[in-house]
Amino acid sequence: MSSTEPRVSFWQVARRPRMIALLLVFLVAAGACARLGIWQIDRAQAKGELAEKQAALEAAEEGPEGLGVLLPPQTTIAGSLVGRTAWVEGTYEDEQFLVPDRVLDGEDGMLVLSPLRVTDDGTDGESWADLSGPPVLAVVRGWVPAGTEIDDPALETPDGVVRLTGYLQAGEASADDTTLPEGQVGAVSTAELANVWGSPIYSGYLVERSSEPEQVSPDDGGPEPLPRPTISGGEGFDLRNAFYALQWFVFGGFAVLLWVRLVRDEASGRRGLAQLPID
Repeated sequence: MSSTEPRVSFWQVARRPRMIALLLVFLVAAGACARLGIWQIDRAQAKGELAEKQAALEAAEEGPEGLGVLLPPQTTIAGSLVGRTAWVEGTYEDEQFLVPDRVLDGEDGMLVLSPLRVTDDGTDGESWADLSGPPVLAVVRGWVPAGTEIDDPALETPDGVVRLTGYLQAGEASADDTTLPEGQVGAVSTAELANVWGSPIYSGYLVERSSEPEQVSPDDGGPEPLPRPTISGGEGFDLRNAFYALQWFVFGGFAVLLWVRLVRDEASGRRGLAQLPID
């Protein structure tokens, strides 16, 4: 473009038939990349769910192990232990809580959370030999409908020494309890519960599967049993396929940006791909 020729704007160049034709080509390429990216996301989700189911199946096939063998008190719970079956013996102590806003089978309700002072975790006391005394374990004994009161007789714990079998789950982050009524906490936070129940304490908690002696049955108003826990988002997405999806989206975006660059080049007088003939 010579200095005597009038300068053309970006939008004037963009409306030229050649540029419109190139835009259509690049949009088709970007659309193809987007479809490939979505396909990779679907693959990532499917492979992640398959891996999660396989991990749950392997955990179910492993028999119950002493809690202290899997998770000594005052140690951090590993993600691989979530859903593992463990057994423990002890006596329930006072000051149990309800944890609101928990859904089971589409119905809003609460968890029943009770402290168990452990007498046997499969280590003959060795797991707490260097601590200040027998540890306390947070036990989620099940689910009850919203509106259940903490002093409901159906929520009473069994007397004496109980033997529990259940699923391990990691403690939750702390939650604001200031707006909750007395007898409720916002989360199963073992760090916060240690301030109430004392320590030592296990970093994870037990989702009860069975109890000897038994607690009040759900038919009589007792807690409903909960399913085996899983790591939310832990194995639910395959990172390799997710990375491939990101690559395809980047390629699609690059195609559109390339068209913009070609229009700018022609508007500025620079020759480039846009000025080559299109067969």
